[in-house]
Amino acid sequence: MANAEDQGMAPHTNPIEKLRAQCLARGSAGIKGLARVFRIMDDDKSRSLNLAEFVKGLSSAGIALGNREAQQIFSLCDKNNSGTMDFEEFLEALRPPMSATRKQIIADAFHKLDKTGDGVVSVEDLHGVYDGRTHPKYQSGEWTEEQVFRAFLDSFDSPSNKDGKVTAEEFLNYYSGVSASIDSDDYFVAMLKRAWKL
Repeated sequence: MANAEDQGMAPHTNPIEKLRAQCLARGSAGIKGLARVFRIMDDDKSRSLNLAEFVKGLSSAGIALGNREAQQIFSLCDKNNSGTMDFEEFLEALRPPMSATRKQIIADAFHKLDKTGDGVVSVEDLHGVYDGRTHPKYQSGEWTEEQVFRAFLDSFDSPSNKDGKVTAEEFLNYYSGVSASIDSDDYFVAMLKRAWKL
């Protein structure tokens, strides 16, 4: 994998900034893709990883970090020195900083989509919220409305595991990548209000 200078990015000395930059270089799906890799590796569903699992997850995701940098990130996120790193604490450290205003509008959009209130947006939730019949592939007869809904959900899912379900965490991860490229809170809020009719 090319280093930061080869990709036209300034080199980062802080390991978490270096990891964040590599994820954001992959677009809005970068952070959520890494989160998905870690969830898959979490065999006991504890929502945490030990150092060996963390290093293996970084490698599986194609992230170029040295062992020392991985150890520094792990130590930063293992706040209670338990030898495990909590997913939420890791993702909070990795996401580009967002204002409370941005986080709230993202949460509002997610709640609008989550019609069943189960914390997961699925095809069932999209009926009545998203009109798939206006999609060009539906109109041409190439796709059913269900296929349009699934393609829509897949845009928020990680490329390696498209399950047709989007959690609040995946939604936040997606929009943290979008947020990183928008300087103004007002513009970001207006964009989400327009997109989700909030």
